[in-house]
Amino acid sequence: MESRTLANFDLDRLEQQVNALIDLNQQLRNDNLSLRARQDILIAERGELLEKTEQARSRVEAMLSRLRAMEEHL
Repeated sequence: MESRTLANFDLDRLEQQVNALIDLNQQLRNDNLSLRARQDILIAERGELLEKTEQARSRVEAMLSRLRAMEEHL
């Protein structure tokens, strides 16, 4: 009877460990989904910032060209 109790204990312990792994797996899946969503947002923001930077660069270059043109006419 003692070996049966020991077997039940080991089985209970194994069940607890499996349940803990299942919970951990679900948490990691949730974290992964959250991180992927955040990554998508950051990629979109980066694209917008790159576009704004390029627009600003073009505007500054246009202003510099106008200033040089004005300087040549002085």
